[in-house]
Amino acid sequence: MQNNFLTTIRSLKIIDGCKGSQVYAFPSTSGAGTSGERPPPLRPNFSLRSKSVHYTQPPCHNHSLSILTDSMLPFGLPSVDTINPPIDPHLRPVDPVSTLADMYRRLAAAECDREADLCDLHLEQHSVLRSMNDLKLLRRALRAARVHASDVHRRVVLSAWLRYERREDEFVPAPAPLAPCTKTSPSLECPKATLYPDPPGMPLNPYCPCHPPASLIPSDSTRVRHRGEADADGDLWFIIGEEEVLCVRSCIAALSIPLNALLYGGFAEAQRDRIDFTHNGISVSAMKAVDVYSRTGQIDSLSPEIIVELLSFSNKFCCEELKADCDARLAAMVHGTDGALQLIEYGLEETSYLLVAACLQCFLRELPHSLHDPDVARLLCSPEGRERLEAAGNASFALYYFLSQVAMEEDMKSNTTIMLLERLGECAAPGWQRQQAMHQLGCVMLERGEYKDAQRWFEEAAKDGHIYSWVGVARAKYNRGHKYAAYKLLNTILDQFEPAGWMYQERSLYCVGKEKLNDLVTATSLDPTLSYPYKYRAITLMEEDKVGAAIVEVNKILGFKVSTDLLELRAWFFLAQEDYKGAMQDVRALMTLDPGYLFFHGKVHGDHLIEAMRGYVQQMDMADCWLQLYDRWSAVDDIGSLAVVHQMLAKEPNSGLRFRQSLLLLRLNCQKAAMRSLRQARNSTNARDERLVYEGWILYDTGHKEEALEKAEESINVKRTFEALFLKAYALGDNPFDDRKSADYVINILEAAVNCASDNLRKGQAFNNMGSIYVDIENFAVAESCYEKALGLKHTRAHQGLARVFYVTNRKKAAYDEMTKLIEKAKNNASAYEKRSEYCERENAMSDLNTATTLDPLRTYPYRYRAAVMMDDRREDDAIAELTRVINFKPDLQLLHLRAAFYESMHKTELAVRDCEAALCFEPTHGDTLDLYHRARGLKSEEPHS
Repeated sequence: MQNNFLTTIRSLKIIDGCKGSQVYAFPSTSGAGTSGERPPPLRPNFSLRSKSVHYTQPPCHNHSLSILTDSMLPFGLPSVDTINPPIDPHLRPVDPVSTLADMYRRLAAAECDREADLCDLHLEQHSVLRSMNDLKLLRRALRAARVHASDVHRRVVLSAWLRYERREDEFVPAPAPLAPCTKTSPSLECPKATLYPDPPGMPLNPYCPCHPPASLIPSDSTRVRHRGEADADGDLWFIIGEEEVLCVRSCIAALSIPLNALLYGGFAEAQRDRIDFTHNGISVSAMKAVDVYSRTGQIDSLSPEIIVELLSFSNKFCCEELKADCDARLAAMVHGTDGALQLIEYGLEETSYLLVAACLQCFLRELPHSLHDPDVARLLCSPEGRERLEAAGNASFALYYFLSQVAMEEDMKSNTTIMLLERLGECAAPGWQRQQAMHQLGCVMLERGEYKDAQRWFEEAAKDGHIYSWVGVARAKYNRGHKYAAYKLLNTILDQFEPAGWMYQERSLYCVGKEKLNDLVTATSLDPTLSYPYKYRAITLMEEDKVGAAIVEVNKILGFKVSTDLLELRAWFFLAQEDYKGAMQDVRALMTLDPGYLFFHGKVHGDHLIEAMRGYVQQMDMADCWLQLYDRWSAVDDIGSLAVVHQMLAKEPNSGLRFRQSLLLLRLNCQKAAMRSLRQARNSTNARDERLVYEGWILYDTGHKEEALEKAEESINVKRTFEALFLKAYALGDNPFDDRKSADYVINILEAAVNCASDNLRKGQAFNNMGSIYVDIENFAVAESCYEKALGLKHTRAHQGLARVFYVTNRKKAAYDEMTKLIEKAKNNASAYEKRSEYCERENAMSDLNTATTLDPLRTYPYRYRAAVMMDDRREDDAIAELTRVINFKPDLQLLHLRAAFYESMHKTELAVRDCEAALCFEPTHGDTLDLYHRARGLKSEEPHS
């Protein structure tokens, strides 16, 4: 069969198109879309053993076009030989629960020890939590590290890191790296707050100097320091060249001990009234400034050049107070990268701690772009740069931890990444810091194909105690041709430690046939979140020409874990099946997650692939798209809805569609992509009322509820719209209602909202929310009416609310039937099975919960329910095993708390204490767990006396 798809892509010049943003027009010569005939099949003659998709995104090169046109089969499906899972570039404990418990104990002990470095401990906590892949927990650990950072340098680093992680939440990029904070910017990220100590009594609650409380604004009488001899008569002249500078001897002598010795000690200058300073490297203007400073303590009005001279003078004569003032004044003058690059040279030369920190802060807040500046990169990446920063007190493990993470996100194989990780290793202390540095160096070398060096670094990390690094050793040995040695190494790990999913996944790489498949099945049973086993099985099925079964296999994990590589793989399978509609859907959804994604070995931009397939898929106008969006949204088909919205945005870009896109991304747990879409919605609208609404949602989603309400009110004052009223009602209804009056107030807002212009999908959501409030205040009849109205507007999730009404009004069979309707309609229905289990007998409930676990193993309620049933049946060991099964791949506060309670009831207090400590590592103030922890510790202390 002729490769028409290849011909189409060649004619579109897609590879050249990667160099710019233009989407090339579909050529009329292809005949696609120009007549009533359907174009020839798009499926190429795939070579199933050709090189697979490379899941990173290398840049397009000039020779890419020739590679594409010279090869007859450039788009072969991924091969099972080339989809090996990457090694996690972070610490991965073999016993996560014990590691978390130990972390909590050390943090708790450090809280009572004034000498302990809590900042370093929280950084370690951040490193340990990375394997949990929970952004909120990671941010909380970073915030705690910043709160406990006692030195300016680490405050600068951690504030910049927090801001970097929150970059998707900003309305618009900051005009300058050190621009003043907005009113909603977290105080821990304030660039000014990092350079100065917190006010007394506020060490754990930093304020933002950009918006200080009135009580902390200095009065006019305290803003200038006077030395008391401003009007003293001069009695000493310093000769510089042919000019003389009149000074006060006592004032100059008071600047430092060396100057006091010079002017009042046994030196000849003590007897002179004229001293030659011509060869001391200071200008007349600077010496006059020294005189003024010695009498008044002021340097505020001086130019940077003069202050730099004063800084040099202070170093030469050990004038600590003058140096500190010059350091602070120059630090306050740092505003942009260009100025920072000039000033940091003076700071490094004079070892000015604060000035170097301020310049460094400027570079860090411009990441990742600043790493592409050769001068910045030379300072941050080179050994000499690290030594100069260290001399100025501004080199640390925290700095290179942050920089290396940014570099690895940008390009894991780059020389910049290697150099930063080498600097990280130089700053690393023995223990977890060295383990991390060595392990990450191994990961990068492995990606670069430098297997001998990778093996060496992995072995260093493993010998320091990081067991997971032996996986890297095995991978490096395998790539160097020592397959059996790699297999033996994984067998040793499995023999010595509690088996985990990643261990079996890794060993499967060194097996063949049934043994390999068995290892992958075991890996999935132990950790169903691992992608590689699903991908391997799917590609194997594809190679056996079982395309439908391959798609089913990928669907299993896409049902609860949406990622770009899985969507791309399914798109490949759809193309092989000649299901261009399905392929187009997945490509559009993927491009929503990552607009810069490159397909086909990283050579073709997704926009061009969409253009190539356009002639093979029925085209729709906006009216058709709206109808399809209604259908997909009502079917709870989030991926399908994303694809439709992507298509609509290509036709008519507008802020309302961007907003819907953000809602869908939040449903799919794609927080960063959701915030990016919400920010784009805010920036793309010209209507002030809309912009205020989107700003309100950004504030709400980032924890600023009161500010979100202010934005909603402001928008309503501009124009009463559905979205402004809905935002206000949503923010007000976030907490339980204190009384009927507050509930009625929110209901009235929602009623006003549905009377405003909007589409039925949004109005259906409003009626659903109204129903929830009526249920909370036990007005079930009106709640039922609201849910029925929502269903009439195709808000399918209202079935769940209506089932709740039926259940609380003793219509259990109707509740069960209502949830059955939701299960039948919803494409993503794991939560529906879970909820339906509440409305049936135990046997059926167990069946529904087992189905929910199969569809989405990340949902924790089914495990907790099954374990509770087992405990009721006095099957304690089975109950513990059920909880352990999920804790092993998803440590969770509620799961750990429940298992601790079970252990306590079984009189296994040591294990109960361990689980409580692990849970408290996630949330140290969780009341129920703290109560259980103290109780279990009390019982444990009594055990030896019993």
